[in-house]
Amino acid sequence: MGKQILDVRGMTCAACAQRIEKTVGKLAGVEQASVNLASEKLFVEYNPETVGLANIKKAVDKIGYEVSEKSDAQEVSIPIGGMTCAACAQRIEKVVRKLDGVESVSVNLATEKATIVYHPQGVRLSAIRGAIEKAGYQALTETRANAADEDRARKQKQIRTLWTKFIVSAVFSLPLLYIAMAPMIRSLSLPFPAGLNPMNYPLLYALTELLLVLPVIGVGYRFYTVGFKALWQRSPNMDSLIAIGTTAAFSYSLYNVFQIATGHFAAVDALYFETAGVIITLILLGKSLEAVSKGRTSEAIKKLMGLAPKTATVLQNGEEKEIPIDEVEIGDIVVVKPGASIPVDGTVVEGHTAMDESMLTGESMPVDKKTGDMVYTASLNTTGTMRFRAEKIGSDTALAQIIKLVEDAQGSKAPIAQLADIVSGYFVPTVVAIALAAGLAWFFGTGGDVKFALKIFISVLVIACPCALGLATPTAIMVGTGKGAENGILIKGGEALETTHKVNTIVFDKTGTLTEGKPTVTDVLTFGAMDVDALLRLTASAEKASEHPLGQAIVNGALAKRLQLQSVEDFQSTTGQGIAATIGGQQVLAGNRKLMEERKIILTDGEAAADRLAGEGKTPMYVAVDGALAGIVAVADVVKASSRAAIESLHALGIQVAMITGDNRKTAAAIARQVGIDRVLAEVLPKDKANEVKKLQADGRIVAMVGDGINDAPALVQADVGIAIGSGTDVAMESADIVLMRSDLRDVPTAIELSKRTIRNIKQNLFWAFGYNVIGIPIAAGVLHLFGGPLLNPIFAAAAMSLSSVSVLTNALRLKRFKANTH
Repeated sequence: MGKQILDVRGMTCAACAQRIEKTVGKLAGVEQASVNLASEKLFVEYNPETVGLANIKKAVDKIGYEVSEKSDAQEVSIPIGGMTCAACAQRIEKVVRKLDGVESVSVNLATEKATIVYHPQGVRLSAIRGAIEKAGYQALTETRANAADEDRARKQKQIRTLWTKFIVSAVFSLPLLYIAMAPMIRSLSLPFPAGLNPMNYPLLYALTELLLVLPVIGVGYRFYTVGFKALWQRSPNMDSLIAIGTTAAFSYSLYNVFQIATGHFAAVDALYFETAGVIITLILLGKSLEAVSKGRTSEAIKKLMGLAPKTATVLQNGEEKEIPIDEVEIGDIVVVKPGASIPVDGTVVEGHTAMDESMLTGESMPVDKKTGDMVYTASLNTTGTMRFRAEKIGSDTALAQIIKLVEDAQGSKAPIAQLADIVSGYFVPTVVAIALAAGLAWFFGTGGDVKFALKIFISVLVIACPCALGLATPTAIMVGTGKGAENGILIKGGEALETTHKVNTIVFDKTGTLTEGKPTVTDVLTFGAMDVDALLRLTASAEKASEHPLGQAIVNGALAKRLQLQSVEDFQSTTGQGIAATIGGQQVLAGNRKLMEERKIILTDGEAAADRLAGEGKTPMYVAVDGALAGIVAVADVVKASSRAAIESLHALGIQVAMITGDNRKTAAAIARQVGIDRVLAEVLPKDKANEVKKLQADGRIVAMVGDGINDAPALVQADVGIAIGSGTDVAMESADIVLMRSDLRDVPTAIELSKRTIRNIKQNLFWAFGYNVIGIPIAAGVLHLFGGPLLNPIFAAAAMSLSSVSVLTNALRLKRFKANTH
């Protein structure tokens, strides 16, 4: 299956998004199509063998929307030195165009710059610069236009265009409104040109209004081109509603101008040019405010994209050379000085420093880095100069993976949005039907009053707002997931975000989650002739081949005492029990009670000591040599400082907390008491963790599992919400729904609280969007007037419609004020 994110332009409301999803979803080979109205992106999953990307783009183009994919082509602007005439510019264009991988080149003699679009897979930027130098000119320092900058520039241009259109329309519609209303409000004695008096000069008055409304209709031409095209293709959208309403007002007014011209001067009272003009002006104002607000919803992703430096200093032939970030290759030695940011991911090969990784993990304390340690893109080098080997570049870096994860999450849909999606599909045709029915009903009810019926018809069309329905969910998800990323919480999608707010039970893995995951030897007890050091050396020798953290702790304990480890002749590991090994002809067993009982080892001498150690929160490991109990080695893992605070915060949210571990019950209970755990699931083998989660779910609990994402993977998948903790580098943990960039458990209640706040925000948005339309449309249809109440003017209907979508966006933006109160 292929996955692609396409940029879609020309959408104005939820009906547009629905239409694109429906059209693309019908194509053979398309598995899933999802449109995010807020980010203007189409997320499509398809089978490349059945349907090509070109077919998908063609289908979207056919229904009237512009679609483009993210190209691998890069655009670069290179200042050129040494040009003297147009022939120089022509020469450079000719030389560069000959290079494989160059898509286009344009040299501007006046600005002395070459703008080149090229494919990095086909040609390196250094080769382009080399070709320019070889032709006899200087290729000076270049500036690169990256995807984030392009997107920002495009949206800024869109906002400027909308504001310009609004200003132009306002310049003409305000005098139009004044000319239309002043003669009607005689009681205010407003100044009015005598030459335009409608009673004396009706034709001049009508033609003046016509001339003022034409520029307004001109700047709002897209409402008509898009709206009528959608109507023609039987998929009407918001533009269709505006186009029908204003066209009706304009056409009726134009008819009355002809009536006036033929001597029917009474028709001067039936002009509605100002209605059409002011509606378009107000809608353009709403669209301008909406574009500004939509831009703010994606600030988090833009902030992430802006973290990576544009250049890197690499060693080439023993010399330091500054090159563009895209020219860094795997294996390059990168030099980073104090105060500089890391350009790509890699491993330190020389130097010692402290690295500020807060922009990635949210962790404020700098992290020490020495030879062999990993460093990550956008981290800030705070102290010493160091060198590292580039290992992950471009889309493989931790930062790029985080950006991809957040982008995918922002493009996903939450189940709560399904109702809005269904309603959006039928919304516009229903509104048109209501407008026609209401208009006809009032026409016949008033004995053929066209003016009154037209006012009702236009008001219903204009007040309806499918935009608010379409923006209610995606804007909140975009802000919520973006805010999560800022706090080091990566939420993988709308469904995970929604499910998290329902969680009432959280299961924590013990080792490495509630505890530091760095156990140490605390006690060595012997039963028999063997002394403490001999028992520790023998046990450590046996555990040397083990990958279990407790085994490694025993090995480290022996090495710390400078004990010489012996070679192992035979080794066998039993998951969840322990190990068996042959050392110097001796049969050594090291493990828990289960292992000893299976091998018929008598534990009478050590049971009391094991119980005491377990009661202290330590893990006792029995050691048997040649079939007899030789001693106990106890290991303890320090509980994380944040564990108790995190669990207290979860209790405050009304969530039950459980701990799952392979430890014996007494050790597990001791740890549970330290941190305030409600329920202990002890002596659970790794393969049975998922079953324990399933049992909790069978009791009707909504379960979140928190683990390290490795041996907890089955349980993370089984849980309603899987939460993986880590350093923030392995963001591609497929088994988890939420990835915590830090190992701070206080981020768990923060994630739950963020989910609750986001879903509450979505519900508020949906309530407003549905409520506005449910209340507004009947009022516009004249229900209040039917009972002696006021009649809604189409101009006020347009104002209400413009503000409805802006209010939904403004409410979603309130989430940006979310602060983690657990830190």
